[in-house]
Amino acid sequence: MGATETALGKLTAEHPVEAIPSDVLHHAVRCVINFLGVAIYASKDPSFAIMTGLLKEEGAREAATVVGTGLRTSPQNAALANGYLGHFEDYDDSHEGSGIHPTSPILPAALAVGEDLGVSGLDVLAAFVLGVEVACRVGKVVQSHGREVTPWWHITETCGVFGAVAAAGRLLGLDADRMVHAFGIAGTQASGLRELSGSMCKPLHAGKAAQNGLFAAAAAGRGFTATDGIFEAPRGFLAVMASGYDLAEVTRGLGETWELPKNGLKAYSCGIVNHGLIDACLALRTREGVRPESVERIDARIPRLSASLIRRRHPLSGLDGKFCYHSMAVALVDGRAYPAQYTDERVKNPVIAGLRDRIEIAAEPSLGGPHRGPGHPYPQRRPVLHGTGGPRHRHPGEPHERRTGGGEVPGASGGGAPGRAPGPGPRPALAVR
Repeated sequence: MGATETALGKLTAEHPVEAIPSDVLHHAVRCVINFLGVAIYASKDPSFAIMTGLLKEEGAREAATVVGTGLRTSPQNAALANGYLGHFEDYDDSHEGSGIHPTSPILPAALAVGEDLGVSGLDVLAAFVLGVEVACRVGKVVQSHGREVTPWWHITETCGVFGAVAAAGRLLGLDADRMVHAFGIAGTQASGLRELSGSMCKPLHAGKAAQNGLFAAAAAGRGFTATDGIFEAPRGFLAVMASGYDLAEVTRGLGETWELPKNGLKAYSCGIVNHGLIDACLALRTREGVRPESVERIDARIPRLSASLIRRRHPLSGLDGKFCYHSMAVALVDGRAYPAQYTDERVKNPVIAGLRDRIEIAAEPSLGGPHRGPGHPYPQRRPVLHGTGGPRHRHPGEPHERRTGGGEVPGASGGGAPGRAPGPGPRPALAVR
């Protein structure tokens, strides 16, 4: 049995609730509130009726609640549905260092088991915290040392499933040895392809991670076995996803330093690789004389991975707009990037579509690759903005610095403010004519 698996199993099964710092629990409460808000909003989307219709047709033990509905179903079904809801609008939190959206795949598993067993809210919260710890520690190694094709796997599902199984296993009372096997059962279900971004299947990734993690914990609790080396074995999860890593990175400071405080809430309802570009467009919008109709062309230069995740110029749907040129265009036109900016109707707006035709996004090699930068998969630099008919506007300074004098563009932060999701990559270079 590997030392890494054992250490994570012991943390999950044995770490006392009282030993979790109060500030970490406070961060967990913020994540729960954020999750509930975005999930309730998403529950009104027509796509969710497809999922709930299938769940109702199949029938199940009514043991857990689907958020925003009156539906009660089995714990696994509830985890699936609630994970989908939490990630549907791409408005859920994001972890600095791994890129995982941790709450949507992990919290639904804890909520479902907690409701079924009638455990306390504090116990559910602690299970969630420990699940985040497992997922994000594994995720940081994958993100920092990933193989060439690793970015094409959706890390929220591939690593989120380990957080889900940890949270569910904790509440189900698995001991450390059973947890090791539960990690193995979860690891063999790790999946989720980036190609599905912009479709209903991207939020399905979070739902499947929650459901698969819960299944893995329940199965292990009944004696179902797996490898005891899912992280350390030469054909295990980390060896498949990464290379050149040090296993000690996973467990360094375990139980002493915590990942949840590095988790931030999103400012915009779209893929985080767009957030720096949105900030830049919102800042540009405040400049005198800059109007959507006056812009001849916008050139953006961003890291290679970020560019590859902004899928196309013209989105096929509102969901697809969250990963397209649409975010920049709608930010400049509407001055915001909330769920209302990502409807099927809004992406078809002729003014916004016309502006998208005047935007060019390209990879800039000098901004680094997908795994460069201090503790975040998408390190950023400040945008450089050229205002139409005006002087060259540059936003210099260290992170979070905002200057408004001397022709500098205010507010083009690219994210990363305290309590906000970290920025999505090297700060984009943005030129506007």
